[in-house]
This record gives sequence, C-alpha cells and structure tokens, in this order.
Amino acid sequence: MGWFGKRRSSTPAEETPVRVEPLEARSASPAEHKPLREQVEGAGLPPEILDAATAECDRMDGLDPASPEYSISLNFLEVILSLPWNTATSDNLDIVRAEEILNARHYGLHRVKDRVLEFLAVKSLCARRNPRILLVDDEVIARENLTIVFKADGYEVEAVGNGLEAVAAMEREPANIVVSDLKMDGMDGMELLQVLRKRWPDTKVVMITGYATVKTAVDAMRQGADQYLGKPVNLTTLRRYVAELWEQSLRARHLRGFVLCFTGPPGMGKTSIGKAVAEALGRKFIHLSLAGLRDEAELRGHRRTYVGAMPGRIIQGLRKAGTRNPVILLDEVDKAVRDFQGDAVSVLLEMLDAEQNTAFVDHYLGLPFDLSNVLFICTANGVDRLPAPLRDRLEIIEFPSYTPGEKLQIATRHLIPELLNQHGLDDRLVTVPAATAARLISGYARESGLRGLRQQIASLCRKLAKRVLIEGEDAVTVDEAMLQDLLGAPTHSFASARTTPRVGLAASLAWTEDGGEIIFVEAARMRGSKQLILTGSLGEVLRESARTALSFCRSRAETFGIDPEFYAASDIHVHIPAGAISKEGPSAGVAITLALISLLTGRAVRRDVASTGELSLLGEVLPVGGIREKLMAARGAGMSVVILPQGCEARVGSVEEEVVEGLDIRFVTTMEEAAAIALCEAAIPAGNA
Repeated sequence: MGWFGKRRSSTPAEETPVRVEPLEARSASPAEHKPLREQVEGAGLPPEILDAATAECDRMDGLDPASPEYSISLNFLEVILSLPWNTATSDNLDIVRAEEILNARHYGLHRVKDRVLEFLAVKSLCARRNPRILLVDDEVIARENLTIVFKADGYEVEAVGNGLEAVAAMEREPANIVVSDLKMDGMDGMELLQVLRKRWPDTKVVMITGYATVKTAVDAMRQGADQYLGKPVNLTTLRRYVAELWEQSLRARHLRGFVLCFTGPPGMGKTSIGKAVAEALGRKFIHLSLAGLRDEAELRGHRRTYVGAMPGRIIQGLRKAGTRNPVILLDEVDKAVRDFQGDAVSVLLEMLDAEQNTAFVDHYLGLPFDLSNVLFICTANGVDRLPAPLRDRLEIIEFPSYTPGEKLQIATRHLIPELLNQHGLDDRLVTVPAATAARLISGYARESGLRGLRQQIASLCRKLAKRVLIEGEDAVTVDEAMLQDLLGAPTHSFASARTTPRVGLAASLAWTEDGGEIIFVEAARMRGSKQLILTGSLGEVLRESARTALSFCRSRAETFGIDPEFYAASDIHVHIPAGAISKEGPSAGVAITLALISLLTGRAVRRDVASTGELSLLGEVLPVGGIREKLMAARGAGMSVVILPQGCEARVGSVEEEVVEGLDIRFVTTMEEAAAIALCEAAIPAGNA
C-alpha cells in the first residue's frame, strides 16, 4: 500500500505525528498529578528527556505534596517543560540588510564588519543549495506522488523501492533527508535506519508507517529517527517536518565550530557588535558576563542534592530566550578565574567545542542539551590570559583603536546629539563645533575606546544644562575656552618632541591598553664600579632589554667610536620617567640602545625621531606589535621620523592613510642602521649636552 492509501492501522489517522513516549508513561496517575503528567506527555520532548520526565512524574506519585522532595521534583519538571528543546528561530540571511544594521550601529571597524559579513555571505550561499531528498517506499504510486510534491518545493528528489536500493543511492550521492517507509521487503525501514545512523549520521530521517503504534514510534526514535508519522500521511505536516530538518541541518553544518572572539581595549563596541550580529540574523540575544567568575557551577548549575539548587546561567539564558539557537555573548572571557576554588574555563571548553556541545549536561538537569545551534561570541581585552586549548577553539578578531578622526566622527554624529538629548538639551540650545570636539578628544578622552569620551561628553552636558538654567541663555556655542572652563585643565597631554636634542635622551613608542604612548629614555654615566642602575618602575623584560643594550654597546664599542674601557670605572643609569606607572615589554630595546650610544659618543638623538623594536644581542632589530597605535602616538607627539623593524613593513601597509600621513617611516634590520638615522652628525660639547 502507498502512503496515501488506507492501511489497516491500530490507531486512527492523525494529522500530527504519533506521540513518542514509553508505554509505562500512559499508566493512570492520581488526579492531582494528571495536569502535570499531561503537560509532560504533550510537550514533544526528545525521547531521552521524556523518559526522565516521566520517571520523575512516577516518583512524585509516591511523595507527599508537603515534602521537600515533592517541591524539588516539581521544580525540576517545570525547568524541563520551560526549555526550548525543539523551538528555533529562522535566520535572516539578507547580507545587504546586515551591512546596513552594522553601519548604522557602528562607525569604522571595517575589518570586523567585513568578517561578520563574510560569515553571513557563506551561510547565505550554502542555504541557497537545493537539499537532496531520498524517498524509500515499495509502492510506486506513493513514490511518484511525493516526488511531484517535493520537486515542486525545490528539492532534488530520488525515489527507490527498498532499503538495499536506498543504501546504494546513498553511496552514489548522500541525501540530506531520507523519508522512509517502515515495512518493506529486502531491507525494512528499521534496518535502513541503523545503516544510516552508522554510515551517514548527519542525514535527517523521517519514518512513516501504516502500523503506527506507540512501540514502533518509540523504537524508531530510539534508533535515531528525527521524526515519525503515521499513515495516511498529512502532506502539510510532512512538508513542515522536512523544512525544519533541512534548516537544522544547515545550522549544524555551517555554525558548528564557529566561535568568534572579539578582542581589544575597553569601550571599542565589542558587546554592541555582538548585539548587531544577533539583530542581523534575527536571533534572540543573551549576554553573560564572566568577569571574576570562579565557580563553574555558575555556568553548569548545581546538583539537585543541594538546597536551593538551580540550573546554570547557560540553561537559564536559554529558558529566558525561548529558543535553542540564540546568540550568546560571553563577555570578558579573559577574566574568568582559574584557582583552587574552581575552574570555570574548563566548562567553556565543553560549551564551545563542536564535538562536545551537542550533549552539554547541566548539573541540575543531569540531561544532555544540544548547544550546537547556538552562535557563541566571546569578548576579551586580551587573549594572552586564555589557556591554549580555549584559544584553539576561538577565531580571534582584533578591534583596533579608534583613530582621532574616527572618534571625531562618532562624537559629532552620534554621541553629542544622543547625550544632549538625554540631558534635556538639543542643537538649538547648545552647539559643539568640530574643533571643540577634537580638543575634547585630544585633551580629555585619549583612550582607545569610547567609554571615556562618552563620560566626558555627559559631564559637559550636565554642566551646560546647569549653565542654561542659571544664566538663562537661549543658545550656547561651546568653544575651546569654554570647554576648559567647564571641564577644567586637560587630563591628558601627549609627550611632545623636544625643542632641542639632548645627549643620552631618546624617544620610544609603546603600546598600552589606552592606546599608543611615547616615552623618553634617559641615560647618564658617573664614576662607579660597573653597575647598571635601572629606574622608572620597569618590568623584568624591560630590564633585560637594558642589559642587552649595554652588552651590545660594549661589544660594538669600536664600531660606534666608543672608548672600549668606558665601563671599567663607571656606573650607567637608565631611567624612564613617570616612575609611578609600571612599564613592561621589549619594544624599547632600540630606544635604550640609542640613548646609550648617544651618551657614550656625545652625539644627540634627533628630537623628531621616535623608534620601537626589540634588540638582539647581535644587534638585530626584531619586530614588535601595536604598530598602528604607536604610529598614532608618534603623530600626536609631533614626530616626523619613525624607526621600525623591517619585519613590521607588512603591518604598516595595512594601516589607514590617516594614521601614517605626515610620517617618514624608516625600516631597519640592524642597530647600525637605526643609529645612522637617529643620531646627529656632530657631537655636542659636554657643557651643552
């Protein structure tokens, strides 16, 4: 008989699939438990979850409703029923719309946006492919009818007569979805299902039979069928199941293993980009902050043996979202703590690993929940603190510092109008010219991100609101003088190029969490006993750079015209000002060496030259990071020549024109080349040094 014929069946024809439940779940229950048991039976739970929920209902039958155990079981069942085991939102893959959303929410960040759009483009192209369906039934009419139906829906269809032919068809070209009858000659549907699950585990399977009983349904679902239908088949239901299974297959193939990690300084918009991704996809958004998290039970939940136990934050987030495929932002993942009290990072390994998160087990539930459809996005200020196994599971996307030009555009287009409105002002009452906004950025909000800039603009708005009310001014134009009067003296000032060159003084470029910095290295020589004195709150790596620089100068004394015995009865003191601020890293190696060579030869370092680079003991200049931010610092300080390692040339080529404009960038491979560029030709007399 075909799928449209009336076969002898033990159950009446239904338009919905046979409920999958164990036989013992249908036993009678006390009247007070019947509504809850009916909710469990009608919730469409996966077989394993249904078994656990039904067993909990059976356990409650023997408990006193006033007992604590009864409340624990009741809460457990309520959690199971509230979870979105089968509910998912459809993805919006309109890449043009996604680009408009990203551009409307954020100015700049072009590389970050491009990477997100690339992901959406790949997913959109994959979704356009016509899925392949294999129909397996021994009735020719049934095969022909369903072939017409699914071809009209845009599917590629192949129809065969039994399980053996189906296996041969799968070997030729695997199908995405198999719709199979249960009773067939040669190899029946259950035998075919076992082969499919062993050889093609990602293929979705819908089982159909005219002998629809609870037992056959349970057996098919336990063997691995994704859906089960009785005959005669309701075409609307079957088509809906096939469409849902194809969408699940797409998510599993193209989102599995896709974990972005946005890294960069605070205030760069990492969290808001994550929200924009969720909005572009049309998914629910869940934000979880992991800063200071040390107890893994926060994520994985507490076991029900504890008083007041509850699920972890992942399961709670899914309950709140009501969908099994939200976007979950794991914020400040680098600040999760690993110590003797717990290891929250180990839970992240399971959550983010595509091979493990298909069966994530929360301690409270004790049951597997499939997280493979979740799009995880992590944020971090830096990835150095993350363990290597976790970094391997992440695709790192760096958020570069905003340039002054980008911050000016963001301030004038977005922040100033938004904050004026929030403080009861508008552009008719207050005008902030671009020049004033630029001064606000350079003098009061020089950090890489926008958080400090927002705070300063908000402070300015509060003071302007007070001024408008007290003085009754109809219109206020904020010039630079008024800005300083309202906010006080600028809190930031770039170290600038010195007006005259000095012997033993060199400028170095450094990277900090607030962006690029220019620091000055000072060197002095006095009578002593071969001591190298290092001050300025220097870290161990920076101290090693100073020792390397001194050893290099001693080994190449003749090359630079230095007295070979200069260290015999002398002490050398290297100091980097701003001693209250800790300094670390190898980037100042070239500048320290230039300061020492200048000190020992009497030749000053040019006042308009700044350098960055690590020095090897043999005099090689090695590449360092943070080049973009360092070039921005050099421009702000009025430097015209920047000495960089040759290994950084490719990075400079990818930097915006705005950053390198007006800079003469010199690439060097050896310390001799750097000294030839940086040192003045003639020595300065000792009395003028």
